[in-house]
Amino acid sequence: MARAKWLIPTIYIIFLMLPIYWLVSMSFKTTNEILGSFTLWPQNFTLENYRTIFTDPTWYSGYINSIIYVTINTVLSVTVALPAAYAFSRYRFLGDKHLFFWLLTNRMAPAAVFALPFFQLYSAIGIFDTHLAVALAHTLFNIPLAVWILEGFMSGVPKQLDETAYVDGYSFPAFFVKIFVPTIAAGVGVAAFFCFMFSWVELLLAKTLTAVAAKPIAATMTKTASSSGYELGLLAAAGTLTIIPGAIVIWFVRNYIAKGFALGRV
Repeated sequence: MARAKWLIPTIYIIFLMLPIYWLVSMSFKTTNEILGSFTLWPQNFTLENYRTIFTDPTWYSGYINSIIYVTINTVLSVTVALPAAYAFSRYRFLGDKHLFFWLLTNRMAPAAVFALPFFQLYSAIGIFDTHLAVALAHTLFNIPLAVWILEGFMSGVPKQLDETAYVDGYSFPAFFVKIFVPTIAAGVGVAAFFCFMFSWVELLLAKTLTAVAAKPIAATMTKTASSSGYELGLLAAAGTLTIIPGAIVIWFVRNYIAKGFALGRV
């Protein structure tokens, strides 16, 4: 029994990590080696795939573009969701529950439904192929999610905190920024994490609303075919580098995510 306690989790972790190991291993192989033989580790170790990514503007600019619009989207989504979630948690008004549910229905809709309307709208107003275009499109899905998560955290904060702050002479903006937001810092971290991850991995809208100047890395990875076929080693290297930003974000908000599962709506 004692062995089973650590053996089963170890096997499970190895099972989860195997695809990541295989991806990283492929990134150090040539395409010919990947297609030619089955090997657990690179037989002819090469850094050429990573060298291509860091020297070819088509590749590294894709990462820069993705980070820019994901950051803009995360900041916008959390900033807009904070006051909205506060209103839902503190006030009762006609149709509040229906409005709250309607927000969530936007999150449930597939991105393909909005691809064409966004494309025509952004082309008409002149922001097609910009970082702002993708960031704004993603807020349609991220703001409802952030409001839902934050409202759960805010509802757990006693209303007496608001009243005490007002008695002490705080204005609402000062109370909200200096007292209330730090109180729900775990919720802000969780909401920012999910907004970041959705925007980082979303492909359809990011590819539809960009062409050249703001093309994300996900769109670049779909165009690696050459006369000899797909460059699998290059794709694996790009995929490995794509995992890193998400891993970094998880590392910084890991404690907040744990609290979110325990206290909030996650």
